Amino acid sequence: MDLKTIKSLDIKGKKVLVRVDFNVPLDEQGKVADDSRIKATLPTIEYLLGAGAAVILMSHLGRPKGKVVDQLRLDDVARRLGELLGKPVKKVDDCIGPEAAKAAEELKPGEVLLLENLRFHPEEEKNDPEFAKSLASLAEIYINDAFGTAHRAHASTAGVASYLPAAAGLLMEKEIKALGSILTDPDHPFVAVLGGAKVSDKIGVLNNLLGQVDAILLGGGMANTFLKAQGAQMGDSLVDEDHLEFAADFLNKAKERGVRVELPVDLRVTTGEEGEVKIVDSQKVPDGWKAMDIGPRTAECYAELIKKAKTAFWNGPMGVFEKDEFAGGSEAVARALTHPGLVSVVGGGDSLAVLEKYGLKEQVTHASTGGGASLEFLEGKELPGVAVLCRD
Repeated sequence: MDLKTIKSLDIKGKKVLVRVDFNVPLDEQGKVADDSRIKATLPTIEYLLGAGAAVILMSHLGRPKGKVVDQLRLDDVARRLGELLGKPVKKVDDCIGPEAAKAAEELKPGEVLLLENLRFHPEEEKNDPEFAKSLASLAEIYINDAFGTAHRAHASTAGVASYLPAAAGLLMEKEIKALGSILTDPDHPFVAVLGGAKVSDKIGVLNNLLGQVDAILLGGGMANTFLKAQGAQMGDSLVDEDHLEFAADFLNKAKERGVRVELPVDLRVTTGEEGEVKIVDSQKVPDGWKAMDIGPRTAECYAELIKKAKTAFWNGPMGVFEKDEFAGGSEAVARALTHPGLVSVVGGGDSLAVLEKYGLKEQVTHASTGGGASLEFLEGKELPGVAVLCRD
């Protein structure tokens, strides 16, 4: 992949339009509750400022569905970004139109402007050419540093590149290199750990990784479907009944190709929200009980397999990790991924939340900022927001 990068462009004195992913959680007062995504793009912003550019940032926040929603304005994001940069960040109340155009025109090298929520305009998600042209008119160069939205063909992620010289920001480049390396040149043994609730979300990545990995370790709700496909009694556990046939076929295919697929041997189950919790054999979940986490024997087994690997990819928790009594499996996986000498790549919001919960985010090789984008990349799909940054 011949990616055009930020360092290949002459940006001194230029106005640079940067697509960032500031889709951050807000608290009840509308304040930034987690600034991880803001911090992730600081290297790109600081590089541009240091090179003498005037920086115009654009992002979405939440799902306003093409309408102005005051609770989803980016005012507090601008405030927090200013604190992190140690300099004021200008903010306008729209992303196109006279106010945005005037602010962009007056912006001087070394200054930062944040446009209002892109998704206040329905044209953004429709990749409307005129909307993209209006965004592009604010600057002379376009940089995409929002890997988390690169799988969307929106005006700000794909359309703008038709009107301006385009390149990848430092975060985008880092994401593509990290994820690309485990697909094209991983050290073996290579282990993939996949969890989460639904099999349907992981079909593409399961099929694509089958030709890359040595072992796949399954947990979370999706493991229940594979267990049931093998004839296990799953009680009241979450099972994706529509994908039982896929699960059975996949297990057979993996066996034929010599890929080891590990399923839980024990499960932590409960009878309900405040019900009793116990550990049972994964083949015999009693009626009225439902699996909420992989059990301790499984967690130990998975951790040992990860530690013996040279490369590991993780997407999706092993259970309902938000509750401490069902977080053991996810914690065991997270801690194993910090093993010395292991190249560990983690993608997906819930998996990152587990790393954050145990203070392990800085101890893995790469924590991807893109959940859906990282999965689609590993499926082998072309990401619209990346394709427009590649040389012809």
